Amino acid sequence: MDPTGEAEPARDATSAAGNPRIGTDTSSGRPVDVEPGEFEPSGRFGVPGRPLRRSAFLIGFTGALGVLLAYALFLGIRNAAGILVLVVIALFLAVGLHPAVVRLRRWGVPRGLAVAVVTLVVVLLIVGGLLALVPPVVTQSGQFVQQLPGYVEELRRNPTVNDLVVRYDVMERVRAAADADTIGRALGGVLGGAQLVFGTIFRLLTVLVLTIYFLAYFDRLRELGYALVPRSRRQRVRLIGDEILTRVGAYMVGALAIAVLAGVTTFVFALAVGLPYPFALAVVVAVTDLIPQIGATLGAVVVTLVGLATDLPVGIACLVFFVLYQQVENYLIYPKIMRRAVSVNEVAALLAALLGVALLGVVGALIAIPTVAALQLILREVVLPRQDAR
Repeated sequence: MDPTGEAEPARDATSAAGNPRIGTDTSSGRPVDVEPGEFEPSGRFGVPGRPLRRSAFLIGFTGALGVLLAYALFLGIRNAAGILVLVVIALFLAVGLHPAVVRLRRWGVPRGLAVAVVTLVVVLLIVGGLLALVPPVVTQSGQFVQQLPGYVEELRRNPTVNDLVVRYDVMERVRAAADADTIGRALGGVLGGAQLVFGTIFRLLTVLVLTIYFLAYFDRLRELGYALVPRSRRQRVRLIGDEILTRVGAYMVGALAIAVLAGVTTFVFALAVGLPYPFALAVVVAVTDLIPQIGATLGAVVVTLVGLATDLPVGIACLVFFVLYQQVENYLIYPKIMRRAVSVNEVAALLAALLGVALLGVVGALIAIPTVAALQLILREVVLPRQDAR
């Protein structure tokens, strides 16, 4: 109370002179300075002024500026589409791997060490897959190059092939094609292939580094996102957001479990029927099985073709095995695991997978089902109750 008996106005959290936030000491009752939170204003830069008056010129200028900003944003997104796709992949991987980091934290492992352990496991899995796939490809390519002269000699002994060579003057066409321009184009193709290889390595390293950063600062990034929401709705947004992140992580764990089961089953079957390079084929099936809807079929086609190239009965056995296994996976394994993880409608999952493939290719197919799960949760908890309240 002041001397006149009137009540003093309540002191703001930030004074006009830019002082820090003021609180009250519980022991003495005196005001003390309180450090602001990470996403709260510090108060060192004064108090915001009154908003500008709304005039026709200001409204028009703001609208024109908004149009220019939207166009500039469109150009930026279009030019940086490749990098944005890598960021989306890294975010998706970070959300899926975060439960493993949380589990290690519960066991008393420091956060930095937990992120390092999870990242090391992922890198070892990738390297193991490459070591399983590259040697068969190199070996079979070398065998093909060694046997190529024999194939050519067999073709030359064929009278039908010799007749076609003479009739269409194939040798002269080959000599004419082997000029400087053709060699230059071939060299350009080699350089293009090298650029593709190094570009792929750069993208993999970029995704790996971004995933590590997102895992290390996952909690801070999540709190920053929630801090951008108005305080009155922050608690509800936090609950829904955490549920979405949980479902994405559960989907990742479920998809990996199904893929590992498919790979192990294929490995056992390949050993039983005598397929070449059983571990490499198991890796192919496991990786393609991560792609929703069509991935399992792609892996089955690859293994069946290898079986047909080995022996006709082996190829038929591969075809029968994958037909039976996909029935078991589609109707028993996949619904039981995914129903607990994301609870997505099957029609919506199929449409989302097709749309994701059309927009972003394999990446779109991978993130389609978690995206549908998030949209389904928002629709049920936010949109439909709001419509019922009207």
